[in-house]
Amino acid sequence: QVQLVESGGGLVQAGGSLRLSCAASGRTFGTYGMAWFRQAPGKEREFVAGASGSGGSTSYADSVKDRFTISRDNAKNTVYLQMNSLKPEDTAVYYCAATSLGIASIRRIYKYWGQGTQVTVSS
Repeated sequence: QVQLVESGGGLVQAGGSLRLSCAASGRTFGTYGMAWFRQAPGKEREFVAGASGSGGSTSYADSVKDRFTISRDNAKNTVYLQMNSLKPEDTAVYYCAATSLGIASIRRIYKYWGQGTQVTVSS
């Protein structure tokens, strides 16, 4: 069982930055692929970024490439999402997720989810 707790969301102006954190329980954090998803009102939950267990492989949605960076610190059981050059369309609830099946943008492979943290970008 893995428990995930996100933090770091908030209100920011367009062009600003935020860093989200996701703290995980358990002693096998480094064996899980980790990802960030987001869900805007009235929209499907979508993949944002993912990182392999070691952090050596990462993947990004086209909409956030070159603006967002996913990283992880396995010694602290934490995964981060650094978000720069934020846009109003980045407004959403951001969720952290974990899977034992590598990394992918497919939502259904992620078994464990956090409760989400709200990110609001004003224009």
